[in-house]
Amino acid sequence: MKVITNSKLTKFLLLAAVVLSSSYTYAQEEMDEEMGVEEASNWTLSGSVDAYFRANFNGLNKIEYNEDGDPIAGPEAPASSFANDPGFALGMANVILGYEGSKVGFVADLVFGPRGEEAVFNSIGSSNIVNQLYVYYNVNDALTLTLGNWNTFLGYEVISPAANFNYSTSYMFSFGPFSHTGLKADFNFNDNWTGMLAIMNPTDYTEFNPFGKYSFGGQLGYSNDSGSAFLNLLYGEQSPLSDEATFQIDLTTGWDLSDAFYLGFNTTYADTDGTGFYGAAIYPQLQTSDSFAIGLRAEYFKELDNDFNEAIVYGDDVEALDFTLTGSYTVGNLIIKPELRLDSISEDVFLDSDLNRNDNLSSFLIAAIYAF
Repeated sequence: MKVITNSKLTKFLLLAAVVLSSSYTYAQEEMDEEMGVEEASNWTLSGSVDAYFRANFNGLNKIEYNEDGDPIAGPEAPASSFANDPGFALGMANVILGYEGSKVGFVADLVFGPRGEEAVFNSIGSSNIVNQLYVYYNVNDALTLTLGNWNTFLGYEVISPAANFNYSTSYMFSFGPFSHTGLKADFNFNDNWTGMLAIMNPTDYTEFNPFGKYSFGGQLGYSNDSGSAFLNLLYGEQSPLSDEATFQIDLTTGWDLSDAFYLGFNTTYADTDGTGFYGAAIYPQLQTSDSFAIGLRAEYFKELDNDFNEAIVYGDDVEALDFTLTGSYTVGNLIIKPELRLDSISEDVFLDSDLNRNDNLSSFLIAAIYAF
């Protein structure tokens, strides 16, 4: 009888523990819901690391010195951001921490390394690690408000090498903008149409606004199961050196024309009282197997005036053609990208190995990107 009694007591205690535990869990869930506390599964951690090897076929690959030991010329590269260093070189480490609640959330996107430094080159007082940093509030299914620093909504290419098909970047992307800091409102009109309005600091001044000037952004987007198209606008005073407003209009689109063939297109025009640029590029891509794809970027780019960008441009009214052929081989989370690139410029801007100037530069690189 004693054994039976102990067994019944044990079952009773176990049942009571289960009931109390369930009651506590239910009460805790109700309390968390009332207080807006979300589950740990709403936290995300993602990012990438990348490195590459690059060499010119008909240009300098090292620093040249004169008889006195002073440098007179350096490795040649197109005036296009990222992947321009010779030999074995580093890209960046990118770590993105995010939290997505039912109503609110944030993104903290940090970058380390040369590519990351270029991405935030104009941040006043920056330690060159913050790529994006913003909080957002889902007011309802149709409206989201975002405050902070986010990567630009203009253009086809982005800062992260894991999100681009080509490893090197286009002239249109490199001439910017890169990032904005401000307040934006994203609208979902229906399943296909979206919109965005924003008020922002001058372009790429992401830490704070030292000039008391602001710019405005807008976007109208359409998407379906086959692809998307976005019309982007930017207007406002971007430079402390000029009271003239910058106007930029940009169209970015891409469509799956079949299960294996994709075609992207980007065109942009930017003008600040005669200073600016315009261009267009197509991005055909062919998926040949589950692990390999090949794609081309064919870009035309023309500078207008260069009053505010003398360090990174070729000159007034100079035209550039960029043909970049990229392979993409995926092994798990690792992406290997061999790439051939030809830049042809309307002026003799490149130095060859004999220190003679010519109008074209051909190069090769192979990059490795690990995305998580």
